[in-house]
Amino acid sequence: MSQRPLRKRVMVTGGAGFLGSHLCDRLIAAGNDVLCVDNYFTGRKDNISHLLLNPRFEAMRHDITFPLYVEVDEIYNLACPASPVHYQYDPVQTTKTSVIGAINVLGLAKRTGAKVFQASTSEVYGDPEVHPQTEDYRGNVNPLGIRACYDEGKRSAETLFFDYFRQHKVKIKVARIFNTYGPRMHPNDGRVVSNFIVQALRGENITLYGDGMQTRAFCFVDDLVEGFIRLMATDGDVTGPVNLGNPYEITVHELATRVIRLTESSSEIVYRPLPQDDPMQRCPDISLAKKLLEWEPKVELDAGLGATIAYFRRLLDDQSRA
Repeated sequence: MSQRPLRKRVMVTGGAGFLGSHLCDRLIAAGNDVLCVDNYFTGRKDNISHLLLNPRFEAMRHDITFPLYVEVDEIYNLACPASPVHYQYDPVQTTKTSVIGAINVLGLAKRTGAKVFQASTSEVYGDPEVHPQTEDYRGNVNPLGIRACYDEGKRSAETLFFDYFRQHKVKIKVARIFNTYGPRMHPNDGRVVSNFIVQALRGENITLYGDGMQTRAFCFVDDLVEGFIRLMATDGDVTGPVNLGNPYEITVHELATRVIRLTESSSEIVYRPLPQDDPMQRCPDISLAKKLLEWEPKVELDAGLGATIAYFRRLLDDQSRA
């Protein structure tokens, strides 16, 4: 009887996106065959162009709201626009991507016996009344608000993952991702790190919403991907959800001043009204990740911002020469 090759066949949905492309890099470097699936709504071919000639890498244009028939050993489901600008552009499609996309990857995992990873989000906690957020906190989400397409879509996806685990014994891993930044962020995604850096590099005013005293905790992309890999490698009785993020909390105003300092920009800070349902605090309790995965972030904020600024500087320079 022939043996299946030891090299794993790994599918990454949303693989041409910010997080997905970095994950593809890590999986390829580890010697896996990687199928990158993306509809390029927010993902970009530039993020994976360096992998296209690698014989162990394959890119497929596909919308995960439609079934996909492939043979895989592991699935990382990262398919869904993750910034308010993008997920509010077509909120119905955002919900469909989270819910129908989850049904499709879980059905594939059920058929193939693959282990399947769900990239969930800290947005399942909404505007939290518990701080920092632990995995057993059930959240404070407005199901009727403009962010609900993403928040409730991801909550429903978690429900589906755990029901497939209980009913069909599908091997699941669920991570709740907190604010992440780094090279390959979309320059127009509306998130504070990319917004501030692009505005600073262009010498424009840096826009803060509200009084700037709302807090966030920022995790560098390399640290996050390491958490993905470690969670996927855990035993079958570890399902998650597991918070993955940086517990070092700063105000949005402090982030803006750091970006101005690191870019040596002449930008000034201006204030605008706070958007609906924008959380005032967001910070993970990562005790579970430390215990189960022996994981915690390593990259200091200034170092991560420096690498991200260098990426956006190159990107803007290329755009100006085009």
